[in-house]
Amino acid sequence: MTEYKNLIAGEWVAGAERHDNINPSDTNDVVGVALHASAAQTADAVAAARQALPGWSRNTVQLRSDVLSTVANELFARKEELGELLAREEGKTRAEGIGEVARAANIFRFFASEVVRIRGEKLASVRPGIDVEITRDPVGVIGVITPWNFPVAIPAWKIAPALAFGNTVVFKPSELTPASATALVDIIARAGVPAGVINLVHGAGAVVGDAILAGVDAVTFTGSVKTGGQIVQRATQRMIRVQAEMGGKNPLVVLDDADFDTAVNCAVDGSFFQTGQRCTASSRLIVTAGIHDRFVAAVAERLGKIVIDNALKAGTQVGPVVDRRQLEQDLRYIDVGIAEGARAVVKGELLQRATPGHYLSPTLFTETSNDMRINREEVFGPVAAVIRARDYEEALHLANDTAFGLSAGICTTSQKHARHFQANAEAGLTMLNLATAGLDYHVPFGGRKGSSYGPREQGTYAIDFYTIVKTSYLSV
Repeated sequence: MTEYKNLIAGEWVAGAERHDNINPSDTNDVVGVALHASAAQTADAVAAARQALPGWSRNTVQLRSDVLSTVANELFARKEELGELLAREEGKTRAEGIGEVARAANIFRFFASEVVRIRGEKLASVRPGIDVEITRDPVGVIGVITPWNFPVAIPAWKIAPALAFGNTVVFKPSELTPASATALVDIIARAGVPAGVINLVHGAGAVVGDAILAGVDAVTFTGSVKTGGQIVQRATQRMIRVQAEMGGKNPLVVLDDADFDTAVNCAVDGSFFQTGQRCTASSRLIVTAGIHDRFVAAVAERLGKIVIDNALKAGTQVGPVVDRRQLEQDLRYIDVGIAEGARAVVKGELLQRATPGHYLSPTLFTETSNDMRINREEVFGPVAAVIRARDYEEALHLANDTAFGLSAGICTTSQKHARHFQANAEAGLTMLNLATAGLDYHVPFGGRKGSSYGPREQGTYAIDFYTIVKTSYLSV
């Protein structure tokens, strides 16, 4: 049985507890055993990162660039192997897993280039005989806390810039995806980083997460709204930097003038693929009256043709829900929608396949209103609700009437409405004739309102979180 240990100060060590890592496509398959760290071990990891910080932050940008390039090269070389491992433990299809590993490789390659072009400024002082230089210092020890739905890509887009800009890292992955996290950290550790620069601690947030928050200089988190809010409060009490991405209730607006096939494709892809387990999934489909009935019928027909099966099986389009707890949450929300008066045009059902797993067919609700719980709360499963709108103006109002603000899409052939939506949608990401899910690795990512807190992630904007601006005055 493969054991997933903790990396602390350059040594792989056992943990205080053992937790099985179960394949959601085949619950008889134990992928491995995660050895959860104790609070004391987590404190040791923070101390190791603290000790390694001066040497790493003062090293040359060329060395840091070379390390990140080495990580990228190994991820590219092993993308099929690691993509299959990811699919086995998380439940997304093998093709999606391979694509995610390739995305992580591109992220490391991107920041390998960013390292060597960290910019500063030199300005004239208003006083004679003085120069002013503006530079960037590393923040220090970064706590990285990530979810299970993108167990390689999300850690990559946090760890890569942290290391690139001279910080050290203590990384806590989701308890559901220890294999992917261990594989990624092993690659980083062998790429040439000194001991203590990257540390991995498995375990629950109540133990490991709390210990990380108690000792780091900054924390970057992706996960649920509830946990994110707690982390933000804890971090601000300690007056440390915090960055939190906390999900969405993303609208896809479909206007009467939309290209019909494009609109249906955007809705099905954005709402239901990857089992709806994406923070950018379009769970609210806001459709104007003239196209509503035809659109609903077409989406429902497409849902009946989706191949849901073992994530590693050829031809599978959608894999299982990640675990039993998430499956039960999805089923509860389906019941909530029906109790609220929504009409289940397609109702999600538990599916039996050749291997026992958490298989759930999609749910499409119609006749819903924006005040229903299924349109206010994040389900994080293959569940979407259609909301009927009179016209573009009402559709925009409904799209913005949410506590979240991550991604918002519109399907239309009207340049006027497209540009107006881009300017007025209250979201960090807007999509025109595209699914609300699906992002590039070299541009900023993040939302507004309850979806995000703190600076943007990814791209050149990542430097704002992982560095501190220093202004130096020099008498010349």
